[in-house]
Amino acid sequence: MSYSVGQVAAVAGVTVRTLHHYDEIGLLRPSGRSRAGHRRYEDADLDRLQQVLFYRELGFPLEEVAVLLDDPDADPVAHLRRQHELLTGRIERLQRMAAAVAHTMEARKMGINLTPEEKFEVFGDFDPDAHAAEAERRWGGTEAYAESQRRTAAYGKEDWLRIKAAADGLNRRLAALMDSGAPPESEEAMDLAEEHRQQIGAFCYDCPYEAHTGLAEMYVADERFTATYDAVRPGLAVYLRDAILANAVRRA
Repeated sequence: MSYSVGQVAAVAGVTVRTLHHYDEIGLLRPSGRSRAGHRRYEDADLDRLQQVLFYRELGFPLEEVAVLLDDPDADPVAHLRRQHELLTGRIERLQRMAAAVAHTMEARKMGINLTPEEKFEVFGDFDPDAHAAEAERRWGGTEAYAESQRRTAAYGKEDWLRIKAAADGLNRRLAALMDSGAPPESEEAMDLAEEHRQQIGAFCYDCPYEAHTGLAEMYVADERFTATYDAVRPGLAVYLRDAILANAVRRA
């Protein structure tokens, strides 16, 4: 079975012009031609196109992609293994960035009075000030936002390291409890949910149960928060949400 250039473009999500260019530079030549001289691609061509697009997504220039794919000593499994390693590394970096974004949004980390060197030490390559506008847009008119502004403006590097360590420790204990099989409605899970609420109150702003349950729903509805918690343990965002809701009912 063979495919036209239009069919391949539609399936792969590229333009016909891109496929023409790949053909012209020898990166992806179709295996055949129709009687009218039109390009016809076979399954082996589609496999090669998939490899090209993988490497392009990873940032490799076309010239280097051609060298990699035409290496006589490399087999398809070797390419997949290499791409898997590269993609895994990218995913890990993105997860760390997502975690930094979520911590910043949750704590309303506005007005951070740190030098660039201290910011990097605490937050890595993520700059929390870059998300100040979004936080102000979402919560700028609330008392919680104003309170968080007042508190966090006075925090130094050691304060932020202490806050981060407390949050990371709580997340690890939640993940361990989840792994033990304890349901989110268990006393242990609800106690950790209460500790989570108290951390927010201690570090950022007063967090009554109604506000806490609103945050819990956001952890699941907002993919950035979900990615943060699920990077610690898949499913942790939902588990924490359910534990927070159960704790609010218990305290009612």
